[in-house]
Amino acid sequence: MSERHSLDDLLTLMSVLRDADQGCPWDLKQDWDSIVPHTLEEAYEVADAIERRAFDELPGELGDLLFQVVYYSQFGHEEGRFDFHDVVHVLTAKMLRRHPHVFPDGTLSSRRDGERAAEVETRQVHSRWEALKAEERAERARHDAKAVSVLDDVPRSLPALSRAAKLSKRAARVGFDWPDHRGVLAKIREELDEVEEALAEGDHEHAGEEVGDLLFAVVNLARTLKTDPEQRLRGTNAKFERRFRHVESALAAEGKAPGQTALEDMETHWQDAKAREKQGEMPS
Repeated sequence: MSERHSLDDLLTLMSVLRDADQGCPWDLKQDWDSIVPHTLEEAYEVADAIERRAFDELPGELGDLLFQVVYYSQFGHEEGRFDFHDVVHVLTAKMLRRHPHVFPDGTLSSRRDGERAAEVETRQVHSRWEALKAEERAERARHDAKAVSVLDDVPRSLPALSRAAKLSKRAARVGFDWPDHRGVLAKIREELDEVEEALAEGDHEHAGEEVGDLLFAVVNLARTLKTDPEQRLRGTNAKFERRFRHVESALAAEGKAPGQTALEDMETHWQDAKAREKQGEMPS
């Protein structure tokens, strides 16, 4: 077996790829903005591999995601802003600061005495974590002339469902929330009524806006149920794809195609797919 490559090897590789004389023409053309779409794509591919339990693919997907961090670090190094070692230092220092229940002295060598991890109150840890993040936001605000909001640092580049979940969660922490899930369900019904009203008036633009409000209300329901809407929608996407592929296969066996088949026939095969799933006859 050949010698395994190290993190230093990866940093060297990145440096050579960006070398003006010996590097790769494609890599040399990249900049901060051009890499962002690749970063988002790689993050989703990691999530997809995990959800499919494709652990044999995961080292490669995680490597692709790590490479994005190395890429940005190289840009920072070239511009004299920071390098990969700064990224590691800032991350480690932040995690030490946010885990006083694990590193009581704030140093990597310090350890908690007497209390095992299973005995640490989860809610207390979460509360402490959020308090520390609030302190960090306040500290940043002291160096920023703009007004401080609890919604600060929720990334605008997040997928809309994920960002909606984070925004509503932040607002809920300061009391801007319904007492329980019944209030959210009432809001969903209210928003759906407004969609129907706009459609009845023939105002499709307004109906589209109300659909956005409806989606946001549904995200709030997911939050109250303590489930991730982005993950749940990915699961539903996979379920829809699985069932529709079954419809296509069943029709093909009959010498038909979806675009040339009555909806009633497609619905029959769709219901068959659902029944097969319940009986465990279709892969999940």
